[in-house]
Amino acid sequence: MSDCIFCKIVRGEAPSWKILENEFVYAFLDINPVSQYHTLVIPKKHFENIFDIDDKYIMEISKVLRHLSQVYQQRLGINNLQIVNSNGSEGQQDVFHLHFHIVPRSLGDGQNIQWRTHPEWRTQFDQWLEELEL
Repeated sequence: MSDCIFCKIVRGEAPSWKILENEFVYAFLDINPVSQYHTLVIPKKHFENIFDIDDKYIMEISKVLRHLSQVYQQRLGINNLQIVNSNGSEGQQDVFHLHFHIVPRSLGDGQNIQWRTHPEWRTQFDQWLEELEL
């Protein structure tokens, strides 16, 4: 997509601070970091979200996520991180090119994700499994 900022980064038409690149994946520092070494990992081909990416690309992204996590641990001593992905506007996706955040974390960094749980939904689990029919 010609107007997608991440596609422009892959094509070298927009600046980025590249960490790693291969045939399928491009990883770079987030321009608006929430922690040191906050990294984005994207497919080099445009996929809007997890629903339309093909198997080869998602497998390659997974490999890069694991590799960079290990590099950050071994070279930087980062032992705590989050890997975050959002899909769709209601899922809080803000750039509509599939991307994963590697966010190094530390105690007291103020980046807490707060989930509101619903234990009352447990009574619906059997029904949910039937609806999935997997």
